[in-house]
Amino acid sequence: MTRSSLGYTLTAGAVCAALLVAGCSSSPQTPSATQADSVTVTDQWVKAAESGMTSAFAELANTGRGDVRIVSASSPASARMELHEMAPGEGGSMAMRQKPDGVVVPANGAHSISPGGDHLMLMDITAPLTPGTIATFTLTFEDGSTTSFDAAVRDFSGNKEEYLPTEDEPTEGASATTSNHGG
Repeated sequence: MTRSSLGYTLTAGAVCAALLVAGCSSSPQTPSATQADSVTVTDQWVKAAESGMTSAFAELANTGRGDVRIVSASSPASARMELHEMAPGEGGSMAMRQKPDGVVVPANGAHSISPGGDHLMLMDITAPLTPGTIATFTLTFEDGSTTSFDAAVRDFSGNKEEYLPTEDEPTEGASATTSNHGG
């Protein structure tokens, strides 16, 4: 074997070995993106309330190539939270109800969580939410990923819809107009 062919063989062997090691590596070259990675939360706020129920709102933008689904929300400010929507109630009036399939933010699109529409429902708030304070929220996506954000508490007197309870909730007084929910 000539000196140049030996050098070529050694170089080729080294390249193959490097490719083999890289191909067998257990760590990915780039981390896979989660649904939470593609969502940004802006213009977030919470309706002030002394007790009971209230709502949180925000603008959600999805920079990803696929739709993302928010399946739940939580906050230390509330013992329980639900994702809600507005739907026709009795007599044609609008009423809010739980959105069991979650909230979809379309690919390369946006979804508004707003008064009179889809919203984050805080039920059994743990302490008064007073204007000027901050509440923290965590959104959980269908793939199990999460994102957290802070929202300012504001006064808001609009939207006094009815609340339609789910099957596992008591109905006594639940369909009455709830003035402090803010949905």
